[in-house]
Amino acid sequence: MNSAYLTGLDRNQANYTPLTPITFLERAAAVYPDCLAVVHGEWRTTWKETYARCRRLASALTRRGIGKNDTVAVMAPNIPAIYEAHFGVPMCGAVLNTLNTRLDAPTLAFMLRHGGARVLFTDREYSATMAEALSMLNEKPLVIDIDDPAAPGGALLGEKTYEEFLEEGDPEFAWENPADEWDAISLNYTSGTTGDPKGVVYHHRGAYLNAVSNIVNWGMKQHPVYLWTLPMFHCNGWCFPWSVAERAGVNVCLRKVEPQACWDAIRSEGVTHLCGAPIVYATLINAPEAMRQGVSHTLLGQVAGAAPPASLIEGAEQAGIELTHVYGLTEVYGPASVCAKHAEWSELPLEQRADLNSRQGVRVPMQEAMTVLDPDTMQPVPWDGETMGEIMFRGNVTMKGYLKNPTATEASFAGGWFHTGDLAVMYPDGYVKIRDRSKDIIISGGENISSIEVEEALYRHPAVMSAAVVARPDKKWGETPCAFIELKPGAKATEEELRAFCREHMARYKVPSRFVFRDIPKTSTGKIQKFALREAAKELVD
Repeated sequence: MNSAYLTGLDRNQANYTPLTPITFLERAAAVYPDCLAVVHGEWRTTWKETYARCRRLASALTRRGIGKNDTVAVMAPNIPAIYEAHFGVPMCGAVLNTLNTRLDAPTLAFMLRHGGARVLFTDREYSATMAEALSMLNEKPLVIDIDDPAAPGGALLGEKTYEEFLEEGDPEFAWENPADEWDAISLNYTSGTTGDPKGVVYHHRGAYLNAVSNIVNWGMKQHPVYLWTLPMFHCNGWCFPWSVAERAGVNVCLRKVEPQACWDAIRSEGVTHLCGAPIVYATLINAPEAMRQGVSHTLLGQVAGAAPPASLIEGAEQAGIELTHVYGLTEVYGPASVCAKHAEWSELPLEQRADLNSRQGVRVPMQEAMTVLDPDTMQPVPWDGETMGEIMFRGNVTMKGYLKNPTATEASFAGGWFHTGDLAVMYPDGYVKIRDRSKDIIISGGENISSIEVEEALYRHPAVMSAAVVARPDKKWGETPCAFIELKPGAKATEEELRAFCREHMARYKVPSRFVFRDIPKTSTGKIQKFALREAAKELVD
């Protein structure tokens, strides 16, 4: 070994700085101080003003004794305060815990208790739920109210309002980079559909790299106009609060994802980018034509949560939205893979493009590896598009682990890979496609049925807006597929029609035994709550 490369070439202040996405805000304010940064109705702030407000927040927290590894929770929709918290909270060394606004009081109380929140910023829209959650705590955090003028009401619970709290802080606060880029930057809880939610801890390095990965992966140009249709509480908005700052873009805030509000913002603000689950895009493309008038530019959209069916891709194209399919989990900072498109795909018929774009794809630029392994042997499955294994990730864009849960952390990292629990195949071109969650596979008469495969077939029907397939107990076969269907506005379809349609597209044993027309329960991020549908399916009798 040549020891010359080890002598006198040490890491020092001049050649090494821990990575943190906070620096993106500092640079945006220095280079583009007067460019628009945050929009919320009549609210307009520049990057210089946003930087000053975030420093005030960090300073005010510091003066209240908040520092390294203290948890600061935020309960708010996509409004300026939650955006500012993505910078102001880690500026003082604290850990940001954004709370899901659709959760009930006991679950929120668990998160506040488990995460050890010392401060809670809460929007008044959620006062009733948060008051109940706080009543369940023995040790209560400092409560500060976000008194957003656009909020639909609610009592003030805290010591003072967010704006009053900022007045305690110094706009010139001298924040510092973390001493170690492995330090925690945020805490995000999983959905907790079985048992208590798990607290996923992100580090500064991962947040920085994923924010950059978003930019590189999407070819995001300078000064994008980003519409917040994806909740910032979900995986820190897939790290896009930091990505938009690096690009010195415009954050267009929305309290609620409603078609009129979305199309109005797209038109008036010149929105270029947005993200969300399929239901977000279904809402936009199924809106009345009059709502979309006046929008002539192409929108770039990332879709995750479920593969986009052909009908969604076609509808998006007609509405001027170019979709990119991404995939990931909370544990990998949101999307960690992308169905990277090839130029020749654009020449293919819609159905073939939909099949190619429905795949979960390949790793994003800043993630080291994504593969499909046999979870028992930890060996790669054949690249044949048929042999199932488990999707696994490895790299910097992966969580530190689960807070206060070393057993779950160790299990999730067994064999040196993060285990997703998603069953998938690997195609000959190296692209991954999910077949199902391990818990969602339907075993009928000894045969495995992928609920995703059945859902994909149902989405091809022109009347279907949303479909979810779960196992239904069956005396003869053990279990059979049961399909829950939401129809497009004004569309009609019968159970017999859908059954006949399915028989044209799949083996008869895969055809659902029951079709139920009803609203499909979804999480705040658009994911279908299959656990609730499995319970509903148990109640269906022949």
